[in-house]
Amino acid sequence: MTEKNGRASRRSGRRERMAKRAAPPLVNPASPGQVGGFYRPLSDADLLAIYDTALRLLEQLGIGEVPANLAEVLLKAGAQHLGSGRFSLPRSLVEDAIARAAKTFVLHGRDEARSIEVGGNKVYFGTGGAAVQTLDMDSGVYRSSTLKDLHDFTRLQDTLNNISWFTRCCIATDVPDPFDLDVNTAYALIKNTTKPVATAFTLAENVAPIVGMFDIAAGGDGEFARRPFVKAHISPVISPMRFGADAVDVVFECLRHNIPVSCITAAQSGATAPATLAGFLAQSLAETLASLVMVHAIKPGHPMVFSNWPLVIDLRTGAFAGGGGEIAVLNAASAQLSNWLGLPSGVAASMTDAKAIDAQYGAEKAMTSLAAALAGGNLIYESSGMTASLLGASFEAFILDDEMHSNTYRVLRGIEVTEENLGFDAICDAVLGEGHFLGGAQTMAAMERDYFYPLLADRDNPRAWEEKGAPDAWALARKKAREVLAEHHPNYLTADQNAAIRGKFRIL
Repeated sequence: MTEKNGRASRRSGRRERMAKRAAPPLVNPASPGQVGGFYRPLSDADLLAIYDTALRLLEQLGIGEVPANLAEVLLKAGAQHLGSGRFSLPRSLVEDAIARAAKTFVLHGRDEARSIEVGGNKVYFGTGGAAVQTLDMDSGVYRSSTLKDLHDFTRLQDTLNNISWFTRCCIATDVPDPFDLDVNTAYALIKNTTKPVATAFTLAENVAPIVGMFDIAAGGDGEFARRPFVKAHISPVISPMRFGADAVDVVFECLRHNIPVSCITAAQSGATAPATLAGFLAQSLAETLASLVMVHAIKPGHPMVFSNWPLVIDLRTGAFAGGGGEIAVLNAASAQLSNWLGLPSGVAASMTDAKAIDAQYGAEKAMTSLAAALAGGNLIYESSGMTASLLGASFEAFILDDEMHSNTYRVLRGIEVTEENLGFDAICDAVLGEGHFLGGAQTMAAMERDYFYPLLADRDNPRAWEEKGAPDAWALARKKAREVLAEHHPNYLTADQNAAIRGKFRIL
């Protein structure tokens, strides 16, 4: 081989190696469902103290404003009158509810390949929220959320692998009628994705007809109940320490139709719960346990996500604060408490207070979502797309958050220490051979297996970045979101199913 040919061959080989390095990995190095539980903000003594205080609150202070239908089943289960309209939930009743609760269960997708098992130590990111504003991609400012936004958010997230289930992230403020709103929200979910989904019901009487819609999508009367692919988000306990009658009625109806429930406690520090973090955790744990006792008294063992979501307010102003160290450690502690009890845990994270896609946005989202994941939250709600202290939802945020979750899952995967990975022979070969590890067999294998390569985060040198027009993350995410919305138009309902639904409901 001539020297010229040799140089050409080396350049060609270098180009091939660079192209291979630039290409996305063939295998996801850290998929959803990685194991959490490594971050433990509470000691064993702390866990016991908080738990014992929660049980004392339920037994001695009790819970108020218990609707008559719930009071009847609670008394049969072992609750006691305390007077003044309050009911005691004795320790034995609470611990029986914990013992008989579903410890794991499947959140079904209409596509079974997208189903996930909730519980244990696996971590999944998903959505939540009821934003009333959308960050407009054209103007860059907020406007009222619409039904079209909900359809667009649903089909956008359908393409994002790190969002494992989808709860409607915004309210269609252009649909004023409560029944029409519940119907059209449910329709948007089942039309645009086959992932597990979740919704809310404004009133109990809305549940049965909407289950009829789910039956059509599932293939016939009663089919949805056999394999429910929708869960309900309900807040039956209102802080501090009382039930809400309308939400309790919704729980009765959901359990009657075999809909899994996420019973959400959303106390706020210094307002509806103590400002001290330990006191806050004791009260919010008691309130979420009250929801569990309610479900146990109505239908023992029914699938329930133990959704203890500590929320923080800025005590100077009273405004909700979705990002910061306090909400990060509180939701991590909540996950630790729920997992310690062996209950499927739901926590909230990534609820940035930032309005723009900026440094505050990135710092608050990364800090809070990583803490919740490291603590082992089974379902991490609100973690995708939410901005402006949950008042807003953003298409660009969905794109950026999905990439953030890939990095978080990679952190959870950790480091595999094996004889092969320790690389004694590879180190010796590099030192005694070419003096570097580029292109080595171990390097190439690790490149495909162990590293996540972002599509949005910029790793160019400054000159290359300038030559591309100096783009920022917001602009890149906007471009990607627009591409997806232009190209991805799923319709997961057959023509017959769609016609049957439209024949029974006012689809807007």
